[in-house]
Amino acid sequence: MSDKFLPYSRQCLDEDDLAAVAAVLRSDWLTTGPKVEAFEEALLAEVGARFAISCSSGTAALHLAALAYGLGPGDAVVVPALTFLASANAARFVGADVIFADVDAEAGLMRETHLRDALARAGDGKARAVIPVHYAGQCADAEAIWAVAQENGLAVIEDACHAIGTTYDIGNAGSATVGDCRASHMAVFSFHPAKTVTMGEGGAVTTNDESLARRLRRFRNHGMVRDGDAFENPALAFSASGKPNPWYYEMPEVGFNYRATDIHCALGLSQLGKLARFVDRRRALAARYDELLRPLAPLVRPLRRVDGCRPAWHLYVVLVDFEAAGLERAELMVRLREAGIGTQVHYLPLHLQPYYRELYGHQELPGAEAFYARILSLPLYPELQDSEVDYIVDTLARILDRRTQP
Repeated sequence: MSDKFLPYSRQCLDEDDLAAVAAVLRSDWLTTGPKVEAFEEALLAEVGARFAISCSSGTAALHLAALAYGLGPGDAVVVPALTFLASANAARFVGADVIFADVDAEAGLMRETHLRDALARAGDGKARAVIPVHYAGQCADAEAIWAVAQENGLAVIEDACHAIGTTYDIGNAGSATVGDCRASHMAVFSFHPAKTVTMGEGGAVTTNDESLARRLRRFRNHGMVRDGDAFENPALAFSASGKPNPWYYEMPEVGFNYRATDIHCALGLSQLGKLARFVDRRRALAARYDELLRPLAPLVRPLRRVDGCRPAWHLYVVLVDFEAAGLERAELMVRLREAGIGTQVHYLPLHLQPYYRELYGHQELPGAEAFYARILSLPLYPELQDSEVDYIVDTLARILDRRTQP
């Protein structure tokens, strides 16, 4: 190998992406312009939902979804313990409590049984929503979670930040796309540079509910409304002719400045045009990893694959038996980095974070803890070469061999 460093993830930008951004910079609209709507329409075409609301980040998207559904103090939201901070923090942003659910120790996903257990711990009537997380690109069991949610009157807000482009089987009815919201009220996406499609920073919420879409747009823009039918102060809102005053707006609820700019949306629009190519390449790289890692089993093995799911892999995560290997995860990561290979851990379970330990006390979620103890994310991005995957696996094997051989 050369001196090239292989990060665990990176954005893949072409000249047409740069040109798309430059064109906006030369235009009259840097924000709240035509590229915002164009990006939202393109996202809808990819996922198949009725409405898409772009915003400034995946975290903002989660917050908007919580606001739109009216979550607040006295409510509880079920969140899998194995996810990024934002999945749970969105509930706290609106004053709701978090009930952590355990996850499958081999795939890192919340299952129906984990949701039911979390609801039992929440107590009757307190839980109002669940945020299933599609981890690494594989989807949680959407239909089963939707059924439990329907039984218990819960909103379902999919955290699909890892899963744009993922599809899955739905019984005998064919295939669904993550984000089409056929088994959820809303789905949330992130377009951070580490994700399959990037806006630089950005996010979106998809939904099939027109009322939720209206509230999402309102909360995205300071809580402002400009629709005359919604005005509450007619003396100020309307001229003598009965028409709305052209400058007038109202704020019936406090919102936020979570708008995405035309600059970000132009990049996102260009990137969405390459989604199929990006997904195909990520799948091919994952398949190569799977094949090359077989001789290292059971010491190193991929995540358990979800039946009926066709992942658009965001991360390539392996399970490593560090005890059998005779070395700590930190040491393996350091030695891989010395060989030019970047790795990461996704994630420390949220119930172990100091804030949540202080808030809710000690909790034991054995699936999440067992999963966390073994995981390591290896490099995965479309520009990664087959020969580089070979080098990564070979280097991993050599390090483990040196530590396990007498």
